[in-house]
Amino acid sequence: MSSSDFYTSLHAQLAGLLSEERDWLANTANASALLFMELADINWTGFYFLRGDELILGPFQGKPACTRIPVGAGVCGTAVATGEAQLVEDVHEFPGHIACDAVSASEVVIPLYDGDRCLGVLDIDSPSLARFTEQDLAGLKGFAEVLLQNSDLSGA
Repeated sequence: MSSSDFYTSLHAQLAGLLSEERDWLANTANASALLFMELADINWTGFYFLRGDELILGPFQGKPACTRIPVGAGVCGTAVATGEAQLVEDVHEFPGHIACDAVSASEVVIPLYDGDRCLGVLDIDSPSLARFTEQDLAGLKGFAEVLLQNSDLSGA
């Protein structure tokens, strides 16, 4: 299956999961579980939500994680500070990387927006270097859009 077909299917699965529910907590829990189940070669997937000047851990799948991340710190905090998705081939080369799990080697982080307001991030880690591609980045941005369109994340 091509990357494009994979993400089209993943987006459809998420839309189906969320079709009867708008609650942000339930939907981010199911979204993280779906990603953990469907993506190969990952060791953590989940959400952090912005509270003031820090990100607070939300629903996730994987080992226990850092509970709070300051805006501007690590890959997640950088995504919020810059407003841009982060595709990191080697987290050990990323300035200020926060190692919640020493096994993680690469990471992709997608900021979640309601208009101009950043709500938080979708964060996915892999134990393999350069696991994520530009196609993954585009597909995961689309995944986040499906989540945002089908959930009331403004209350998150």
